[in-house]
Amino acid sequence: MEPSRALTLVLWINVAVEHVPAPSERLVGMGYDVRAVRARFPALAAGAAHFDGPGGTLTPDSVASAVATTLLAPLANRGVITAAERAADGVVVAARAAMADLLGGAAQGMIFGRSMTALTFAMARTLAATWRPGDEVVVSRLDHDANIRPWLYAADAADAVVRWSEFDPRTAELTVADVARHLSARTRLVAVTGGSNLLGTRPPVDLIAAAAHERGALVFVDGVHLTAHAPVDLHALGADLYACSPYKFLGPHCGVLAADPALLEMLTPHKLLPSTDAVPECFELGTLPYELLAGTTAAVDFLAGLDPDATGTRRERLTAGMTAVEKHEDRLRRRVEDGLAALPGVVVHSRALSRTPTLLLSFSDRDSGDAYRFLAGLGVNAPAGTFYALEASRRLGLGDSGALRVGIAPYTDDDDVDRLLAGLDAFLARPEETHG
Repeated sequence: MEPSRALTLVLWINVAVEHVPAPSERLVGMGYDVRAVRARFPALAAGAAHFDGPGGTLTPDSVASAVATTLLAPLANRGVITAAERAADGVVVAARAAMADLLGGAAQGMIFGRSMTALTFAMARTLAATWRPGDEVVVSRLDHDANIRPWLYAADAADAVVRWSEFDPRTAELTVADVARHLSARTRLVAVTGGSNLLGTRPPVDLIAAAAHERGALVFVDGVHLTAHAPVDLHALGADLYACSPYKFLGPHCGVLAADPALLEMLTPHKLLPSTDAVPECFELGTLPYELLAGTTAAVDFLAGLDPDATGTRRERLTAGMTAVEKHEDRLRRRVEDGLAALPGVVVHSRALSRTPTLLLSFSDRDSGDAYRFLAGLGVNAPAGTFYALEASRRLGLGDSGALRVGIAPYTDDDDVDRLLAGLDAFLARPEETHG
């Protein structure tokens, strides 16, 4: 982008933000006001109804402004001498504190990286160095491949044994018994999702973690999908390691891995010789993307303002804000489910008793890819595929093609739901397409 165009974009963002009150100003006394929330997302002006949030949410103005402001400010490698060095350090410290508040963890246990996948691969290699031949790792068919493949590669490198826990395709449930039957004295790690990005299923992570801890195993939780839809408390979950992605909860594209600093102190990651041995920096390879960390802090602050009546610490306001989001999204999910029940030939695979507002749909006599394209033509974004939850899709009998995924986000409203249901109704009423 030319410098003049970049400057124009930044000025436009700053002007837009200047004329949009903060969430606490707009929402006071209103409860969860989705219209006020939507006003903070410039991308919605394009007119599409976005049900593609599980693949990455839209970005509020304050997050874009934080990224732009950080990039345009004096910035250098972290340090304490120059203003640019101090600015970089302040961005990192603030981002660790923000993620600690969001997850209920310790700031010094927040590791930043390029993505959840990259962080999980790196941690898998680090942990595998402590395993011995015959040790065991438990993974789940319900999970995104980013919480499966790294552990399979790590187990292979350590000559460890992989145990697979299966979920019930009829109910989409993964129970503590499904995992516990694979635990033994040789179990070193249990990898499980906090919320399925394909089906929305929320396994009983706390019970699974308790069973794993009784055997002396660590628990790695993929929290990418869960973090976007509900309050998270690492201690209550029993997660020893918890990975998530800010771009799934209104932030920029990066990854976060949370752990108890005491656990991290016991590990020896591969790193460059001159780099620090201090936790968590020793797990962060290279210079951090300061602008993305600033955007992450802004996203956390945005979430903390979603309940206008909440007071107290940021952690307390985040819990209230995410509880408000959860209620809003669950109400819309029930509306979608009720509407789908009236449509012929729709198979809803998301049936778990505890689930996020994410629904996986297939059709008895129609192709999910055709539904995806038809809806897109109506300005309704609901993609089809496996979304990297390949094992889950195969377990459901959907193979490597998957199905249509409908995801509700904080900015989804009733009009979006109406458009989705009307679009699916129109799709099913059309003569079936033939493909040559």
